[in-house]
Amino acid sequence: MTMKRLLVPAVFAAALFTTVVAVEAAECGRVSIAEMKWASAGIAANFDKIILEKGYGCSVTIVDGDTLPTFASMNEKGTPDIASEYWINSVRALLDQAVNSGRLVQGAEILADGAVEGWWIPKFIADANPDIRSVEDALRRPDLFPAEDDASKGAVYNCPADWSCQISTTNLFKALAADKKGFELVETGSPERLDASIARAFDNKIGWLGYYWAPTAILGKYDMTRLSFGVGHSKSEWDRCTAVAGCARPQLNSYPVSRAFTLMTRSFASRAEPVTAYLKSRKWDNETINQVLAWQDEHRESNEDAAIYFLRNYESLWMKWVPLDVAEKVKASL
Repeated sequence: MTMKRLLVPAVFAAALFTTVVAVEAAECGRVSIAEMKWASAGIAANFDKIILEKGYGCSVTIVDGDTLPTFASMNEKGTPDIASEYWINSVRALLDQAVNSGRLVQGAEILADGAVEGWWIPKFIADANPDIRSVEDALRRPDLFPAEDDASKGAVYNCPADWSCQISTTNLFKALAADKKGFELVETGSPERLDASIARAFDNKIGWLGYYWAPTAILGKYDMTRLSFGVGHSKSEWDRCTAVAGCARPQLNSYPVSRAFTLMTRSFASRAEPVTAYLKSRKWDNETINQVLAWQDEHRESNEDAAIYFLRNYESLWMKWVPLDVAEKVKASL
């Protein structure tokens, strides 16, 4: 009799737990996540897929994504449900309208530092020369940043051909009158050649000065310092000249900081509130994602493998974003 009395509550509790889990999974249901074409966004999409499936019981499908088509589809058709890393600068006004009208929900600023561009030097050069903190400081020392073909000149390495940053870097080189300070602008032509120039500088322990951006694998592999331009970003000057090919009289300017958020459709955010809470808290700094990107690049792994590497090696970070029971389920799945 005593065993029966104990067994009934236990069976009831187990049934209740199973029902709760089933309800939570049903609330989350089928979920589609847009995987953008750049590496950090691909890792973010796969990271979220693992958390949602293993931690919250969702059934997740990864779909191809791109900036403008994904926004239009989420805004007008309500699909996909989530864009894990969406760079909002190009749709800021439209996004504000969509959020205010209730069609979309803005989650965490996943890139907590923003996506940054600028001119960088190796940290070992910055450490050895504490007087170099700005671009103009660096341009006073062409001897520290020798050109490959003529060591009597300094080199500024440009952005790859046909990228918009090639135009802005060219105009800033002109605005700084860097040629009159003993520098030449080196056209790298491709991302691979730009990366190779950085690798060569570190291998030979020589100076390097040029354009780069974050988050990226190369800045996870090589410790670089971003220099100040000494002025704030002027959008009007950027639009008038800095970003315009062949502008006659460019002025000194700084690169804008691009902001990247997680976006959700209202229908998904409303039906899956625990997941929504996670997507409103999950974010990482550039140093962290740079390190993950560097591991991915070095080992030639997929976005899914990089996401698993993230979960295995940065537990103290991601466990803050989810309840303990969810974290334990995710950990058990790895």
